[in-house]
Amino acid sequence: MNPKELDIVFNDAVKSINEHTESFPADLLLRLYSYYKIATNNQESPGSSTPLINAFKTNAIFQNKGLSSSEAKKLYIEVVNHYFLYRK
Repeated sequence: MNPKELDIVFNDAVKSINEHTESFPADLLLRLYSYYKIATNNQESPGSSTPLINAFKTNAIFQNKGLSSSEAKKLYIEVVNHYFLYRK
């Protein structure tokens, strides 16, 4: 998959998560959060008003800090596809 195709599939995966109306498991959300932050090169600190949630988010990013943007996009897509595939 070339970079442009990867961006399209990644953006579709993000859209499917954002439009989903049911709750997600917390561990899934943390993985997606960290992959998204890395994939988009977003350097902003977590913005929750709850310090514990910020700590979990920071830890999730730290655990994946060696990933490239394209690797994070691929992992994000993989997690989303896996989640929706096994929810049926």
